[in-house]
Amino acid sequence: MTVVVLGGAGFVGLNLARALLARGGAVRLLDRAAPPPALLRALAAPPGALEVRTGDVTDPRAVAEAIGPGTDAVVLAAAVTADAAREAAAPGGILAVNLDAVVPALEACRRAGVRRVVNLSSAAVYGAARADRLAETLAPEPESLYAVTKFAAEKVVARLCAHWGLDGVSARLSAVFGPFERDTGWRDTLSPQAQIWAAMARGEAALLPRPGLRDWLYAPDAAEAVARLIAAPRPAHRLYNVSAPEAWPVLAWGERLMRARPGFVCRLAQPGEAPTIALHGDADRAPLAVARMRDEFGWQAAHGPASSLDHLVAWHHGVQERAA
Repeated sequence: MTVVVLGGAGFVGLNLARALLARGGAVRLLDRAAPPPALLRALAAPPGALEVRTGDVTDPRAVAEAIGPGTDAVVLAAAVTADAAREAAAPGGILAVNLDAVVPALEACRRAGVRRVVNLSSAAVYGAARADRLAETLAPEPESLYAVTKFAAEKVVARLCAHWGLDGVSARLSAVFGPFERDTGWRDTLSPQAQIWAAMARGEAALLPRPGLRDWLYAPDAAEAVARLIAAPRPAHRLYNVSAPEAWPVLAWGERLMRARPGFVCRLAQPGEAPTIALHGDADRAPLAVARMRDEFGWQAAHGPASSLDHLVAWHHGVQERAA
C-alpha cells in the first residue's frame, strides 16, 4: 500500500508515517519543509519505503505530483492551528491551508483513482456544544477560525467524495501530544505536554493555571487509529472520533516528569504568579465518545499519563542517540 500524507512533516503525520512503515507500507510525505534529519532517522524507514517531497499543500501542482497513479490512500493532515492573534492578523492563510487546499487535493485523488481519503479533523469542531461525552451525532458549534475551517473541510470532503465516487472519511482527533512534536510555525500553541517538556529542558518551572483535565491523546495511539481507517475495507461511517477512553489531568503527567527529573518543578501557579503553560482555552471540555472506533475496529488508545510519559522519555533518548 502506498499512502500520501499531505502536511506529513507535522508531528501527527510523522507518527502516522512510522505506523504505516511498520506495517510494511510505502509512504510519501508532502510538506513545505522536510523534517530534521534526526526525526527522519527516528522513522526507521526501510530502504525505498519513505519519500519526502518539499512543496506547499496550497499549490495544486505540487499536490497533483505527489498524488500520482498507484496511490492507494491519501491523508489530509495539513492544518494551521491558529490562535486569536493569527486569526485577526492573517485569516487568509488559515483558510488557504485548512479549507481551500482540500478541493485540489480531492481532485488529484479522483484523477489518480485513490481508494481511500482520510481527512484529519479536530475535536475543536464541537466548540460550544455541551454533553457529558461529545459523540459524532452531536451538532457541532465551532468557535475559533481553526474549528470553523476544520468543520467546513469535513463537509467538503463528504460532499465531493459522494459526487466523485471517492471513499472518504473524517477523523476528529482529540488533544494530541507526543513524539515528533516541535514548533514548525503551523501551530501557535504546542500541547501542554510539549510545553512542560520544554520548560524542563530549559531548567525552568512549569506553572499551570489549572490541572487541565482532558482526554489527552498520545500521538502513536492517534496514528494507529488512522492507520486502521486507511486499511479498513469499507468503514461503516463517514466520521469517527479518535480519543482516549478517559480524561486525565495534564498536571499529573507533569508531576510524573518532575519525579523522574529531580530539580524540575511542575505545579499549579499560586495566586499572583503568571502561568507559564497554556492549556488551549479557559475551560476544560467534555471527552469525546469513542464507541464507533472501538466497536467497529477494536481500537482503543493504549496510553495514559504514566505510559505516555515513559514512552516519550524513551523516544527522546532514542532521538538523542541517533543525533549523536
